[in-house]
Amino acid sequence: SHFCSQQMTVSKITFLIYSQSINQSINQSINQSINQSIIKINLYLYSVFYNQNYLDSQYSLTRAQRVRAAMFPETLVEGEAAMPVQPDPTQQSNVQRLAEPSHLLKTAIVHLINYQDDAELATRAVPELTKLLADDDPVVVNKAAMIVNQLTRKEASRRVLVQSPAVVGAVVRAMTRAADMETARCTASVLHSLSHQKEGLLAIFKSGGIPALIRMLSSPVESVLFYAITTLHNLLLHQEGAKMAVRLADGLQRMVPLLKKSNPKFLAITTDCLQLLSYGNQESKLIILANGGPEGLVFIMRNYNYEKLLWTTSRVLKVLSVCPSNKPAIVEAGGMQALGQHLTGSSQRLIQNCLWTLRNLSDAATKQEGLDGLLQILVTQLGSDDVNMLTCATGILSNLTCNNSRNKMLVTQCGGVEALIHAVLRAGEKEDVAEPAVCALRHLTSRHQDAELAQNAVRLHYGIPAIIKLLGQPHYWPIVKATVGLIRNLALCPANQAPLRETGAIPRLVNLLLKAHQDTQRHASSAQQTYQDGVRMEEIVEGCTGALHIMARDPINRGEIASMQTIPLFVQLLYSYVENVKRVAAGVLCELALDKQSAELIDAEGASAPLMELLHSNNEGIATYAAAVLFRISEDKSSDYRKRVSVELTHSLFKHDPAAWEMVRKQLCLNSVNPSCFCAAATAYKQQSFNDGLVQPHLSTFGLRVTHNLISPIQA
Repeated sequence: SHFCSQQMTVSKITFLIYSQSINQSINQSINQSINQSIIKINLYLYSVFYNQNYLDSQYSLTRAQRVRAAMFPETLVEGEAAMPVQPDPTQQSNVQRLAEPSHLLKTAIVHLINYQDDAELATRAVPELTKLLADDDPVVVNKAAMIVNQLTRKEASRRVLVQSPAVVGAVVRAMTRAADMETARCTASVLHSLSHQKEGLLAIFKSGGIPALIRMLSSPVESVLFYAITTLHNLLLHQEGAKMAVRLADGLQRMVPLLKKSNPKFLAITTDCLQLLSYGNQESKLIILANGGPEGLVFIMRNYNYEKLLWTTSRVLKVLSVCPSNKPAIVEAGGMQALGQHLTGSSQRLIQNCLWTLRNLSDAATKQEGLDGLLQILVTQLGSDDVNMLTCATGILSNLTCNNSRNKMLVTQCGGVEALIHAVLRAGEKEDVAEPAVCALRHLTSRHQDAELAQNAVRLHYGIPAIIKLLGQPHYWPIVKATVGLIRNLALCPANQAPLRETGAIPRLVNLLLKAHQDTQRHASSAQQTYQDGVRMEEIVEGCTGALHIMARDPINRGEIASMQTIPLFVQLLYSYVENVKRVAAGVLCELALDKQSAELIDAEGASAPLMELLHSNNEGIATYAAAVLFRISEDKSSDYRKRVSVELTHSLFKHDPAAWEMVRKQLCLNSVNPSCFCAAATAYKQQSFNDGLVQPHLSTFGLRVTHNLISPIQA
């Protein structure tokens, strides 16, 4: 019991000690919190007192003082600052907005003072600098050139120099005599700075600066080259007489080799200079050719992608593409392919230049290989609504498909026929689109493996009515000529004969034939041929007669042609002085003579005499057709007449084979063989050899379309 009471006493003492320690800790924490709060209150009171003093000092300023502080802050005492008077620092106050003109005025006055100082300095320095530039010591000249170069950096001093022909002339002479590259660079830089002002250009021109600048084009220093070509470019653009001066100083001979440089911006300026010099000047074009210009220009088009350089280069090629001498050189250098690769870009001005250049070149590229990609792009562009693009695309396709079987097949296979028909439909009265489109269709429908496919495609895509419509009034003869040739090719396909007849092709062809023949007869007394819109009327006569010849293969068409009283005209055409007209006239009579009634009309018109004469023609086609017509109209004659005709026919047909003629003559004399059999056999033999080419468009009439004669004058 005693032990337990002792333990309780110890526990109480321990508790009391622990309680006292806790109370001491609490008191210390309270004291610290009170002290911190007092410090914060003191700091707050101090900041409020300080800010209030600042605000009081600011508001103590008068309104005039605040305005002065905003408008003329330099008048404030050092360390003093104007109080912001707007609530939002991101927005200007009314006072600040009013202060802007005063700030601008102050800046202008400062500039004016500096400008006047620069002008006065340059005016005083010009006479001395002129003397120093003419010094014999290269070091002195170099230092003087550097000073002049520094003066040209400021507008005021630059104007003073421009108005001093003496110093400009001294700079030009110093550049000519420069023995070190630094002097050449400084003097070229001076002329470059002066060339940005009209007065400076005139001063350079009058001081003989052009020959000196052209000599600098041979400098190995890139900066000198850049200054020289840029200054020359400014002169060519804005100074009258500069082009002739550059040509006389052999500038082209120095510029063309610069096409081998690699700096795109430098090349852009150089090519623009070439365009300015060659436009409208045939001699300049030939100089560019002689110095390898076409190859360099094509290389740029093939290997660079800087749009401005490509555009300026395409402008030069566009000018050169109408030069008969440059044209084949550009094509041989791969110009067609290089230009074609830019037709799908985003720069419309580059695409237009490339298209016009390709159109100009295309008549010299009919035998060029590797144009598959270009042809496919052109077919795609036939769907464009841009008239210029459509004009160029149809013109290029017309030329590239002329006498080139591979190109014809490729265009046919990639939907060219349908695209061209749609182009004709959209062209309306736009002759520059309709004519080349029809010419291209004419090429696609003859003389290649897929020609029959193209002939059928025209019909299947409803092109025949649109084509026949082109023969209507008013007549634009180049389109008429192309359309007549296309109709002739379409008629080679038997499936097209009925649609052609149903759309009124025969009466339109006959009317055109009569009109053209009347025009030729009207001018027959004069030795000159009849031209309308650049087309000879004899070509229209030949084309219409040839088309009617092919259409006459259809029995119904034969009857319609004969019913329009055409036989007398065809017989009259046998007397034409144009050999091709005689051939097609004999050909259509050959088809019409298959009908007995028509054969009698032919004989009644007195066709035997001219046909007998045509038997001896050196043209095998004419002789063969004449023989066939004579044979057919003699079937109802007496046996003596038929025998005489047969002898004449056989002699004519075998005149180049004496052995065969002798054998036939003996058999005829013995009456052992029916002469008609020999005549028919001989006629069939020679007819076969001729018909392989007969059904094709006649090249002398339906040949190349030289499109640059149609292009509006981009460069002559």
